[in-house]
Amino acid sequence: MLRLQTSKLSVPKCSLGSVARFISTEAETASNGKSRKLLLKHRLNSGPSFEDFVSGKASDFAGQDMVAAAIPEEAVRLPKWLKTPIPKGSNYHKLKSDVRGLKLHTVCEEARCPNIGECWGGSDKSRATATIMLMGDTCTRGCRFCSVKTSRTPGPLDPNEPDHTATAIAEWGLGYVVLTTVDRDDLSDGGANHFAKTVQLIKEKSRGKTLVECLGGDFRGDLNMVDVLARSGLDVYAHNVECVEELTPFVRDRRATFDQSINVLARAKQTVPSLITKTSIMLGFGETDDQIERTLRRLREVGVDVVTFGQYMRPTKRHMKVAEYVTPEKFQFWHDRAMELGFLYCASGPLVRSSYKAGETFIENVLKGRAPSEASV
Repeated sequence: MLRLQTSKLSVPKCSLGSVARFISTEAETASNGKSRKLLLKHRLNSGPSFEDFVSGKASDFAGQDMVAAAIPEEAVRLPKWLKTPIPKGSNYHKLKSDVRGLKLHTVCEEARCPNIGECWGGSDKSRATATIMLMGDTCTRGCRFCSVKTSRTPGPLDPNEPDHTATAIAEWGLGYVVLTTVDRDDLSDGGANHFAKTVQLIKEKSRGKTLVECLGGDFRGDLNMVDVLARSGLDVYAHNVECVEELTPFVRDRRATFDQSINVLARAKQTVPSLITKTSIMLGFGETDDQIERTLRRLREVGVDVVTFGQYMRPTKRHMKVAEYVTPEKFQFWHDRAMELGFLYCASGPLVRSSYKAGETFIENVLKGRAPSEASV
């Protein structure tokens, strides 16, 4: 006859559903080591028994705080303004298939962008926004916020990538495209010439009808390579400072400094004054208002035209924790402040990313509205 030894089964005070979640959480924690197994045993043994639940005495047990403590930080629900629908739709899947077929990479997927459903969806593929990531999917740097794969020795460049990229964009009939790239510190030119060739082929195959935004790296501070990209025929030169100056050493790879990024943005504008220059700042690292203000002023000093603000989202447990979920109202405050400081445009919101559909539509309209003489180099 099988007997149930109820006196040895003990769980913390909570509903039966919470009991199951608690045991599941502790079991996962316990699998990481002997010390955690002991912690699991201690927590279970110090809670009310199964008999206490049956008799109703469990409600008298003061163990509620222990259950809360057992819930990992990552289990805390995101604010409602950070929730997005699951990507779906025929256009989303068609665009994804096209990218795979041409062996292209997108930052939309590699960086786990929350807006991929909005940008890739809809009924008109020509109005979709896909940020193509050049030079492979592996970066030579390891910033603490980024989910892109890293390696000191990524694979060689695909010599056919510029042509494949230009062909895909011509087939989609895009009016505006964003190109970005991983950092390739292993290359003597940082990949600047590969990047520039892609822009030139896009302009050629689209017969000048496609506007091109390039979100480039800092080329290890080599401003001559900034010149190469700036003179490639692109329309918008983007380079992200990522965060406020004071937090840069803790957020970005040690090879990426705030001053180096500022110099890139300044040089691009000096080389081709007609270019729109653009950068992006993530909030939620623990920055202060004064630090954000100083960063904005520094960007305006070097003529940056467009700035975007978005919420930092921790991609995995290996990355930096989120210090704060910034409210939509605070994002609106920084939008208004940026416009007061003279930026041409500012996209600011929890789900805004450096490549953001609404911002790109605005910039596209600005560029198309310029007189030919104003737009020329």
